Amino acid sequence: MKHSEIPFYRKNISVSQKLGAAFVNLILLLAGLLSLMPLVHILAVSLSATGPANANMVSFIPIGFNLYSYAEAINDPRMLNALMNTVYRTGLGVPFNMLMTIICAYPLSIANDKFPLRRFYSGFIIFTMLFSGGLIPSYMLILNLGLMNNIWSLILPGIPIFNVIIMMNFFRRLPTELREAAILDGADHITTLTRIYLPLSGAVLATLTLFCFVFHWNAWFDALMYMRDIERMPLQNYIQSLIVRMNTSPDLEEARRLALIARRSLLFARIFISLLPIMLLFPFIQKYFKRGMVVGAIKG
Repeated sequence: MKHSEIPFYRKNISVSQKLGAAFVNLILLLAGLLSLMPLVHILAVSLSATGPANANMVSFIPIGFNLYSYAEAINDPRMLNALMNTVYRTGLGVPFNMLMTIICAYPLSIANDKFPLRRFYSGFIIFTMLFSGGLIPSYMLILNLGLMNNIWSLILPGIPIFNVIIMMNFFRRLPTELREAAILDGADHITTLTRIYLPLSGAVLATLTLFCFVFHWNAWFDALMYMRDIERMPLQNYIQSLIVRMNTSPDLEEARRLALIARRSLLFARIFISLLPIMLLFPFIQKYFKRGMVVGAIKG
């Protein structure tokens, strides 16, 4: 394709437009650096020696480089147990949330003449996103259902309506002729959804999968309410308990283990380890992220 055929392509760009583009790029670069600074600081402290870490001397470059904190974090059985709880929760929560999002969004994407109550159900779902019962009714519901201290108490309430709206709008953008042709060929709704709609929804599926993964991996407040046993707590709750205990005196066993490691270095090493799965997953999904958000956020 020639440059002249590309939409919005201009051979001659004015100086003011170049300056505007440079200013926007500069602002985005500064925003990216500001977002990256906390992560770099956490990594630097986790790799620093005890003295500089305790004295708050570390900024963005490790002082007294060592890996003692990561070795201690990896060999901590309580952290490994919390990590497995988070993996278990994410492994169950992401497929369940995606399944419920898809089967809820598909019927809401059907035209009004084919599904007369579509507007009612759409409004009802959006209403629940704007107005919820609150923490106390949610807690009472989980309690009465007998789900306290159960992994399903962290998964069943976690269906984001925002994801349903994005998926619904994406389905509505697909040509209605596809569904009508499938119905003429004898396909039911399940076949139409699985054989036609979903294969065309790779971008939005990848985007919403990332949303669900980040939600379940980083969530901690729901486990704080519904989980009673420490052994069942996810990784983020374990890290949050360590942050609360940062200003308390360590016991004798912990003091012996931390003879060569600063408590801040060990805490930051655990935080950085908890961030690794998201950082490793995002590069593989980011190419779908922009397209999935754009095509799913615009009403078809």
